[in-house]
Amino acid sequence: MDISPLLPRPLPFPSPKAAAAANQYHHLHLLPTRTLHFSRPCRPQFSSPSRRDSDVPPPPSGTCPVPLDQQPINEYRNLTTSFPFSWAVADPVEYGSRLFVTGASFVLLVGLPVAWLGAPFPESEPLKRVLCAGSSGIFAVTLAVVRMYLGWAYVGNRLLSATVEYEETGWYDGQVWVKTTEILARDRLLGSYTVKPVLSKLKYTLVSLAASLCLCVVLLLNVDGITEKGSPYKATEKSIERAIPGVYDDESARSFEPDAFCGEPSSSV
Repeated sequence: MDISPLLPRPLPFPSPKAAAAANQYHHLHLLPTRTLHFSRPCRPQFSSPSRRDSDVPPPPSGTCPVPLDQQPINEYRNLTTSFPFSWAVADPVEYGSRLFVTGASFVLLVGLPVAWLGAPFPESEPLKRVLCAGSSGIFAVTLAVVRMYLGWAYVGNRLLSATVEYEETGWYDGQVWVKTTEILARDRLLGSYTVKPVLSKLKYTLVSLAASLCLCVVLLLNVDGITEKGSPYKATEKSIERAIPGVYDDESARSFEPDAFCGEPSSSV
């Protein structure tokens, strides 16, 4: 049985004239053609280490994933231009003058008014008031130097460390990045030759301020003996009697409590 009539007939090959006509038809833009561009599908990236760590590609070599404001080199630059941390990198004369101006301003504006007006008779013990005001100024300068030392110590530790702890978006997604060889060498060079001398200067300043504060405390404890020996404001019996006039009098007390003055002669006798 012949089944050739049941088979599909092959399409005839177009003649050259038909092909030329089709090309001209396309050139007339009656059937515009479109060019399709295919790209590889992107895999989702996860920033959190708890989600499919195997799908997160490692950062390219030579790049730093730490945000700019958390990089140790940028933290060092910000510290050298911020107040009052920039005082520590100045020359010794400027550094000392700024600390002196800070302490003197605190003494004149806060310490001396409080010490002088906070006592009933400040003119009777002027040396003690001056020592109290000076101690307050030294204490204020000490707090400023301690603040500078803590800031520089923090940046110095981050520069000398081989790893950097940073936060991508908040405290809940902290990350740790290991420095490359080049960055580690640069940071340790900067920390050793720039930050360590600053820390040494601040340590010497703190020791000097602590010694000065101890000296003021010793003088305050012994100021009573000094005023009793040579002060012109030495208290006398008459000045004590006139200290608070009208508040206490032996005669009025004797009239109200005669039993308390048994055997003592009256001043009027």
